[in-house]
Amino acid sequence: MTTEALINDTRKAELLSTEVEHIDIKNFDARPIVEAMKKMSFTSRDLGRATDIYNQMLADPDCSIVLVVAGSTSAGGCMDLYADLVKHNMVDAIVATGATIVDMDFFEALGHKHYQALEIPDDDTLRSLYIDRIYDTYIDEVALQNVDHTVALIANELEPRPYSSRAFIREMGKWLTKNGKKENSLVKLAYENDVPIFCPAFTDSSAGFGLVKHQVDAMKAGRSYLTMDSIADFRELTDIKIKAGTTGLLMIGGGVPKNFVQDTVVCAEILGHEDVEVHKYAVQITVADVRDGACSSSTLQEAASWGKVSTALEQMVYAEATSVLPLLASDAYHRGHWKTRAKRAFGKMFD
Repeated sequence: MTTEALINDTRKAELLSTEVEHIDIKNFDARPIVEAMKKMSFTSRDLGRATDIYNQMLADPDCSIVLVVAGSTSAGGCMDLYADLVKHNMVDAIVATGATIVDMDFFEALGHKHYQALEIPDDDTLRSLYIDRIYDTYIDEVALQNVDHTVALIANELEPRPYSSRAFIREMGKWLTKNGKKENSLVKLAYENDVPIFCPAFTDSSAGFGLVKHQVDAMKAGRSYLTMDSIADFRELTDIKIKAGTTGLLMIGGGVPKNFVQDTVVCAEILGHEDVEVHKYAVQITVADVRDGACSSSTLQEAASWGKVSTALEQMVYAEATSVLPLLASDAYHRGHWKTRAKRAFGKMFD
C-alpha cells in the first residue's frame, strides 16, 4: 500500500485545516509603538535601540546589510517579512539555515503550506498521519517529500561539478521563475534581485535528502554527480565582505549562520586584507541564554573580543523573534530609508 493509503485522511485534513498567515509589514505602521517602547525599559527599550541601529544601517550609504536567520520564524509567520526585505532593497545578502531556505520558503514556493496546530495530539499520532510538528506549527510530510524530489530533479539537470550553497540556491531560484507557485518566495526574489543566499549547513535540510538521492542514482547509473563545496561558501561570503567594506548584521537566532558571517572578518585578515573593517552594526534577536556558554548565545560584545563586531553600534534583544521582528521591520519599512539605498547586487560577483 502507498503512504497515502495508510493515512486517516479525515483526521489529517482536520489537523491541517488552518493555514499560517504570514505577517505583512506593509499593512501596518509600527513607528508609533516602537517610539513608545524606546521610552520604556527592559526588552522594549532594547528593541527600540535595535530598530534605531537597523535604520542607521539602511541610512548609511556605505553600509551593506546581511540578514542572518536561524530557527523556524519563516514557518511561524515571518516568511513574507523576509521576502519584503529583499524586494525593497533592505538586505544585500543572506546567511541562513537550510531549513529556513529549503524546508520552509522553497516548500511554500512549490505550493505547500504551513498550518497552525489548534491542538497537539500525541506525536506518535502525528507520525502515523505523516504530519511533522514545529512547536505549534504543522507540516505535511508527504508535501515535504516533494521538496526532496524537486531538489534531486534540479540537481540532475545541472552540470556535475562542485557548487557552493549560494550557487545551488541560485539555481533553485531560477527554477522557481518558471515552475514556482508563489510570487513572494524569498529564494525566487533573491535570484531576481541578485541577493546571494548562503546556507553553510545546506545539506542539514530537505535539500540533503534530495542531493543524496541525486548522488546515489548517479552512482547506480555510472554517471558523474554534483557535490557541495562548503569552502567555496566561506570564500564567496568573505569576498562579499571584502568588497562591501562597511557592513551591518541583522541576525535572527544564532548558531552556524551567525558565526559563519562573523568569521568573514577574520578570514579576510588571513587572506591579507589587514584593513578589513569589523562589522560596524549588529543586531541579534534571540532567546538563547549566555550562561550555558553555547555558541548560539554568545553575545555581540563577546564577538568583539574576536575582532568580528564593533561594540559601538550593537544590540542584543532577548525575545522570541516572531513577537518583535515584525515591529522592527515595519518601522524600518515605513521610515523609508530603503527608497534611496544603492542596490548592491552582490550575486553578480559570481557570474
